[in-house]
Amino acid sequence: MPVTDTTVSAQMDRWICSFSFLLFCAASLLMLGNANLLQELDPQEYFSSLQAGRASLAYFSHNVPPSAQPFLEQIENSVEALQDYGISVVKVNCPKEDVSRYCGKENALRKAYLFRGNILIREFPTDALFDVNSIVANVLFALLFNEVKYVETLADLQNIENSLKGRSNMVFAYVPATGTAEHRAVMEAAFVYGTAHQFVLTTEATLMKDTGNGEPDVSSAQLFFCHCQQAMDLAQPCRRTPMEQALTMLNIHRHLKLMGAPLVTEVAEDPEKVSTVHLQLGLPLVFILSQKETYEADRRTAEFVAWQLLGKAGVALLSRDVVDLNVLLQSNVALKTPDEGVPIKYLVLEDTDEVITLVKDKSKFEQIQEDEDEEDEDEKENDNQDIQDDQVVEAVSRDRKRELPLEQILTLTEETFHSAMLEAARMVVLFYASSREAFVEAGNILSGHVTLGMYFEDDSLALSHKYAVSPPALLLARSRDQSVEGIPLSKQSAQDIVQLIRYELLDVFPEITVQNLPHYLQLRKPLLIMFSDGDIGQMESKEMLKLAKGRPQQAFVTCWLNLKNTPVGYGVLKAYFATVPSLPVLVWVNLHTGGQVFKFPPDQSVTEMNILSWLEKLKAGLEIPISTLSEEDWKPPLPAYNFLQMMETTVPEFTLHTSYSRRDTQEQQQPESSEEKATVREEQLEESRVEAEKGQTPGRDLRGTAPRLAGREKRHSEL
Repeated sequence: MPVTDTTVSAQMDRWICSFSFLLFCAASLLMLGNANLLQELDPQEYFSSLQAGRASLAYFSHNVPPSAQPFLEQIENSVEALQDYGISVVKVNCPKEDVSRYCGKENALRKAYLFRGNILIREFPTDALFDVNSIVANVLFALLFNEVKYVETLADLQNIENSLKGRSNMVFAYVPATGTAEHRAVMEAAFVYGTAHQFVLTTEATLMKDTGNGEPDVSSAQLFFCHCQQAMDLAQPCRRTPMEQALTMLNIHRHLKLMGAPLVTEVAEDPEKVSTVHLQLGLPLVFILSQKETYEADRRTAEFVAWQLLGKAGVALLSRDVVDLNVLLQSNVALKTPDEGVPIKYLVLEDTDEVITLVKDKSKFEQIQEDEDEEDEDEKENDNQDIQDDQVVEAVSRDRKRELPLEQILTLTEETFHSAMLEAARMVVLFYASSREAFVEAGNILSGHVTLGMYFEDDSLALSHKYAVSPPALLLARSRDQSVEGIPLSKQSAQDIVQLIRYELLDVFPEITVQNLPHYLQLRKPLLIMFSDGDIGQMESKEMLKLAKGRPQQAFVTCWLNLKNTPVGYGVLKAYFATVPSLPVLVWVNLHTGGQVFKFPPDQSVTEMNILSWLEKLKAGLEIPISTLSEEDWKPPLPAYNFLQMMETTVPEFTLHTSYSRRDTQEQQQPESSEEKATVREEQLEESRVEAEKGQTPGRDLRGTAPRLAGREKRHSEL
């Protein structure tokens, strides 16, 4: 086609229009980019632009020196990040003649100022704001000062934990230094989640070592989610779930989403259609197959597994009513992976340790799957061999996998067992037991204070004979003594076991101090207390110890108070007697009922028989109290004076035998010989050490939750 001037002119017009459009777009993008650049205002413009409640970061300068140029570049780079949190960034150009607070002093020009409205919140040296991470981290840290608590000691951390127990959860973060990318990530997470959880920050490496989390790597940042909302008792520690990924904002968000998900999800639909937050975040979902007959036991098993896998996998309780019958006969656990198109795997596992290993070790999962396939092949071969002439054998072989109508099977208890035996001439009874579970839960509560272990089967029987106690029972070996004490368990719930252990660990004849008094008051028993100005005499201590030991389940606490060690006792005596009496003095006081105070007759010697005789007179109402305490609560005048509450966090959870425990336990039950005693003690210490090194608690037997939860070696489905 011939090219004419008109054609060239048209092409030029189109080219010019296209170039103009591109130039316009480039200019528009440049203008949009400049909109996020550092604002520059004079002092009057800046202070008049401040809005109430709105935060702004300002840098005042006459002429920017070359040394401040890198700082300004980083401030400019942080404008967009800070704007996401509603914080404006301004460079204030000071006139030469301005001698005001922010423009007049040379050292003031080396600082950046954070305002909320027209109120100055914080001054930052410019060398502390060395990059975008340090700027965002330090600015948010200053603005969230009341929301993010900074702690330096273990006592500070425990104080915050105690204040949150039963109310809210805590996010505890350690960063080696402030102003880092990890510090910024924690502050950004606190800005988003600060109303849902209490955030706590530390840079103290010593504190991380004191928290008891093994040997932490203090060179890297760490984050823990502390489940304080579920700790209803001040003595119960908050469970901590560490975040195992790198400390970034995205990983923190992921971790908090997982911690906020239900511990156990109950499922009554096709498991293939189930979707939970764990699957959405790329984690597997473990199903514990359940049935209504064993629901409570299955629920406890699922919760135990869920705590072990928290942050690594989800756990669901799957009703067997919605699962295919062929699956029911062979499986008690199912695993669903987040991969699309991968079917759910149904497995037969023996205990919860295998479930946990299944999630943590993929190669173990493949091995278990191979074992299941081989076992199925063996059973198919055996099916053909089992069909013999014997009709009974044939029937057993044919029906051994048939599902039993468990709703028609009577669940026997200690109360109904004997009466049920009388109702039928013949009865088949399946005995099964789950491990010991309440004891494991008690062990979790007492973790860090008491070392617990479990004996089973032959070991349990041998020890029960040796220490003359019938199972279930506790064997208590105190750390300072060589004796082992057998204690029967009349109640077997976790709280009952915890309460019993705490009681047994209290001193037989304790010296009362400010620190341990709350533990003895929690028993809500009267106190038979001897006040002395120094150590008690040998004769008095011997008689008081006999009295304390004479009644294992006595209704009062026998104790003493050394005024030299605990001077606050003088104030107590003045409250009882108006003036301090001659010492030593033996007093009976019941703080929980009536508040009456009685004084042991000073003309009588302190012997077990005299004290018991005097107590009988008190019981019969033949003695007159020396005073009666007010029924009003003994509260501090102001919350700041509540020293007992402050001390509670530093006091050990239990008061161990400290005063007369050695003399006491020499007279308690001991092994048959010194050689045998040493052997038992060494075995216990070695077992405790091995258990501690493994960092494990005894696994839970999945076969114990229901007769149909079969193991590989022993199957109960043939019943």
